Amino acid sequence: MIEIELDGKKVAVAAGSTVMHAAEKSGTYIPHFCYHKKLSIAANCRMCLVDIEKMPKPMPACATSVTQGMVVHTKTDKAIKAQQSVMEFLLINHPLDCPICDQGGECQLQDLAVGYGGSVSRYEEEKRVVHPKEVGPLISMQEMSRCIHCTRCVRFGQEIAGVMELGMAHRGEHSEIESFVGHTVDSELSGNMIDVCPVGALTSKPFRYSARTWEMSRRKSVSPHDSTGANLIVQVKNNKVMRVLPLENEAVNECWIADRDRFSYEALNGSERLTSPMLKQGGEWQNVDWQTALEYVANGLKQISAQHSPKSIGTLVSPHCTLEELHLAVKLTRGLGSDNVDYRLRNAEFPAFEGIRYLGRSIAALSELQSVLVVGSELRKDHPLFAQRIRQAARKGCVINAISARSIDWAMPVVNRVVVEPAQWPQAVADVAVAVAAIKGVAAPVSGEATAVAQAIAENLLGGGERKAILLGNGAAHHAAASSLLAIANWIARETGANVGYLTEAANTVGAQLVKALPGAAGLHAGQMLDGAAKAILLLNTEPEFDSAAGPTVVGALDKAEMVVTLSPFKANMAFSDVLLPIAPFTETSGTFVNAEGRAQDFHAVVKPLGETRPAWKVLRVLANLLEIPGFEFASSEEVRRDIAGLSAADAVFVDASLLGNETKAPIDTVSRSGAPAVAGIYALDGIVRRAGSLQLTADAKLVAGASEVAA
Repeated sequence: MIEIELDGKKVAVAAGSTVMHAAEKSGTYIPHFCYHKKLSIAANCRMCLVDIEKMPKPMPACATSVTQGMVVHTKTDKAIKAQQSVMEFLLINHPLDCPICDQGGECQLQDLAVGYGGSVSRYEEEKRVVHPKEVGPLISMQEMSRCIHCTRCVRFGQEIAGVMELGMAHRGEHSEIESFVGHTVDSELSGNMIDVCPVGALTSKPFRYSARTWEMSRRKSVSPHDSTGANLIVQVKNNKVMRVLPLENEAVNECWIADRDRFSYEALNGSERLTSPMLKQGGEWQNVDWQTALEYVANGLKQISAQHSPKSIGTLVSPHCTLEELHLAVKLTRGLGSDNVDYRLRNAEFPAFEGIRYLGRSIAALSELQSVLVVGSELRKDHPLFAQRIRQAARKGCVINAISARSIDWAMPVVNRVVVEPAQWPQAVADVAVAVAAIKGVAAPVSGEATAVAQAIAENLLGGGERKAILLGNGAAHHAAASSLLAIANWIARETGANVGYLTEAANTVGAQLVKALPGAAGLHAGQMLDGAAKAILLLNTEPEFDSAAGPTVVGALDKAEMVVTLSPFKANMAFSDVLLPIAPFTETSGTFVNAEGRAQDFHAVVKPLGETRPAWKVLRVLANLLEIPGFEFASSEEVRRDIAGLSAADAVFVDASLLGNETKAPIDTVSRSGAPAVAGIYALDGIVRRAGSLQLTADAKLVAGASEVAA
């Protein structure tokens, strides 16, 4: 540790730290623009100039390394005059358009100009003009004259997103931040560039001119999309979600969120929202009141149960539902006398429950990996924030290996990659096991060929340090040979000292397993129910046509059922449903999501339910009461959570570790199974994302849509 004196206080910091790090540790604020704690040092704004004894000129705090005994002053006349001079230079060309700037009220330049800027400028020349750029549907670069060339956006793209999509061209007063000629900004993390911009040069195109920051209230929430469980700040005006920003949580999402977390809010007030219960009568949809709709559902379930037995009723739930909703859906189904409940709509294999499949380590630990093998995942698109963590590990020397169906760019160096059809994934993983066995001189658990790439992966896993993992992606989890993939991965892990984890797909995949949203011994699994095996189906927040392995074929299969009840925030499943019940999306209800590492994060409603929409847990409770099922006397979602086994206390942060496990007793089998696993595109993961207009205009969404049309 090195000790320096900062404004008269002794501060001890690690060797190699800068004056800015020492100031952060001591709680001393030094004004700055280009410095960001998650980005490399650029030292090009010079706003952080400080007075250091024995140095003739003010020095930039962000780029000056500390030395033993250094004496730093941040408030002397020398430091303040230097900072005021820098501010004067920054404002020479800055447009005076604060009244119409979207960044007004949360602008670093605006804030610091109050303390360090002058009331008038000594410069009378014309201000420079920078022409606007068109870079896609999410980021607006219409006012680039505001840019102060801090290069945060450039460094974010290079270092965090892994793609240099913006750069600074020209020199001096002709400098401009721009994209490559004819290119848009297409990173799945691009919205974070808006956050890191300290002025109003980069703004949100969907939010543009919608509201002022001081008009909106800020409320905490949790992302309902992928399994990161990103913490959010939802900004609300007049009971309407206006904007979504990241809430910093170093253990989960750091200070970043994916674009689908940021921009999916557009769907929440879209034209497809279902705002009142609807019944299909004579082939036509009619709006009805809640009492009529719920009594219709209750009577229909009673009749079907009496005519065909309770075992003819099934429930399909989405892993994007809250823990409380999933728990009550399971409890309702089993209360009716049926074991037909499942969340695994995209799975091709339905093994018996052996333990909750989860990440196998903390999310933060992904950043510290030294070696990793990723199987069956388009990592960057499936899990943008997990990919960002592994990208940081790669920058520290982590060797990344992959077995996948396509060789897409992960925006990180993949040292060894096996690209084969999904049917060949078990054999590809088996080849790695054979190579490991050959190197260690032990018997291989399966036959295979130690190819050159398999040999390289095996050598890396055996010698890749102490922190290594085998991560199974969405494709591996949904694969027809999912159990075999897990069994082979576990053998390799035992021999190499790695651990096995699942990059679980949805916000509550772990939670769905926790509440046993799985069929009992004699129950129908999702594949059978989607094939028309049930007479009555309850669909909770899911659209099987888009959310299942069966795809469009479910329309005909479910249309044969005697009754299909859809509980959804949107007008969904109208082709085959008999009843639509409007339930609240995550912004209009309270609940809990359990992320991939088993962290339970609860949240509250940020706006009132739209129209006649009701929280799903309340709808399920009332429906159970009408069906005279005992045990549904819940007055709040907190009471429902307390009824869930596996969360040791009402305020438990993590699922009981004894329930988590990625071990399996399944035999190792490399028999080829045809058919690609069902994996959702980045902007087709759930109903909210699919209805977010701006996200559907992105290059990623168009690429997936184009591929779907070709396949069709």
